[in-house]
Amino acid sequence: MDDSAAIKIVIIEVDEIIRTNYAFLIGQTRDYQVINTYPSFDEATKTLVIDDPDVILLDIELPGTNGIEAIPKIRKLLPDVHILILTVYESEKIIFEALSNGASGYLTKNTPVNKIIESIKEVKEGGGPMSVSIARVVINSFRKNHNSPLSKRETQILDLICNGKGRRQIAQELFIDLETVRTHIKNIYVKLDVNSRAAAIEAARNNKLV
Repeated sequence: MDDSAAIKIVIIEVDEIIRTNYAFLIGQTRDYQVINTYPSFDEATKTLVIDDPDVILLDIELPGTNGIEAIPKIRKLLPDVHILILTVYESEKIIFEALSNGASGYLTKNTPVNKIIESIKEVKEGGGPMSVSIARVVINSFRKNHNSPLSKRETQILDLICNGKGRRQIAQELFIDLETVRTHIKNIYVKLDVNSRAAAIEAARNNKLV
């Protein structure tokens, strides 16, 4: 494949070593061409339209405009570009913000380079590649009962209870005091109409609350 038919890639990554390594390894791959690399979106925005990439590898933790905020701005500049998130973040909130803002795929930075290279091609062809851990978060989110009577904090505590954590462990893990944990557990029992730990766990699983 000649350069005119190669997949054109821009990398926006804050870490210089990671950025350089990705550029080298991807650029050495046949049919892939790294057009440019940038340490931030704010730097990239100056020449991104001229670069005219097919795929952008985008970090989330960037100085200035972060990756989540950058996605809609990139799509406004380049409506046809495919944005592949490459980050350390695996939280449900960040994943869904990225995807709803217009990211086409979501990989974690521990993804092997050969998988990243495959994912660039996949996203260019209209796919939505995700790391296994990210796909698991997405699937588990859809399995949850979004009509749960519990608050976000109560759901966190119920999840920890289902994972065998005691009240003191829950307090330490969530950085709250023991009395607050007791109050939340009492509220959970009332809302679920149960009066024991075992019954709360059963209700959580039967109603897909965690």
